[in-house]
Amino acid sequence: MNENKERKRKKRKKTVLEHWLLYVLLRFALFLVFLFPVESVLKTARSLGRMLWKYYHRGRQRALDNLHASFPDKDEKWIEETGRRSFECLLMMFVDVLFSTRLIRTDNWEEYSRYINCERAKWMMQGKEPMLLVTPHYGNFEIIGYLLGEFGFNIYSIARPLDNKFINKYLYDLRQRKGQKIIDKKGASEHMEEIVKKGATLCFVADQDAGKKGIFVDFFGRKASSYKSIGLLAIQYNLPIAAGVGRRVGDRFFFEIEVKRMIMPEEWKDKDDPLLWVTQEYTEAFEDCIRQDPTQYWWIHRRWKTRPRNER
Repeated sequence: MNENKERKRKKRKKTVLEHWLLYVLLRFALFLVFLFPVESVLKTARSLGRMLWKYYHRGRQRALDNLHASFPDKDEKWIEETGRRSFECLLMMFVDVLFSTRLIRTDNWEEYSRYINCERAKWMMQGKEPMLLVTPHYGNFEIIGYLLGEFGFNIYSIARPLDNKFINKYLYDLRQRKGQKIIDKKGASEHMEEIVKKGATLCFVADQDAGKKGIFVDFFGRKASSYKSIGLLAIQYNLPIAAGVGRRVGDRFFFEIEVKRMIMPEEWKDKDDPLLWVTQEYTEAFEDCIRQDPTQYWWIHRRWKTRPRNER
């Protein structure tokens, strides 16, 4: 173990020139990609996803382990097909991010999206009532913030910056082009009060492993460590939480935006442990969404990495 830690410490950081060259290479690759229609690029992404499934042994095994534990009643064929498709969906999502700004506008959004149970959240955002919007690593979670920005809503998303500052700026600019605002994860807490006063909506991808300091909730029959910050923020500022997903429809560049659960402040007032209750509620909403189409979840994700003390 000490040797592994030593290797991590000694890992050489890339120079500014190396970062810049990677950025130039990326932009050239994207220039070639944009010569083709999105459906063709999505088809290529699916092929690359199948290749990733075949050759990325560690990631494939992690996805298989997670699927076996989450769906113990399913046979091996279903597990294999679901895992492989999840790798295809993962690669397709990156294509979606690149093409969103080129395709979606306020006058044609119906060609690329439809909405389920979103009216209440929409009217609250339109009335400038502050809200938290949470979603898992499922389908196209990036499209939600992009569409809300396109519609003119005051929307902020929390993101972890990339090490490559050139690529990071390019992707941030891409995501913010239509009005969505990106806040770096490290300094997010400093902006919370200001965002709430503005009546804005704050978006989180809320299914990361939170480590030993997280709060453990049930997720697909196992305990999963979740960040406390979302529930604490909702309780401190009395904010409703909308839990939903951006689900891909078929293999197309078309998405189903669904709000599965609206959690209102009055619901947790009488709970013995409001933080645990809130976190469990939106996690259950995630699970319900994922069960509708398990192929779109990131099963490669190390969601159950941290175990409770009684399981160690």
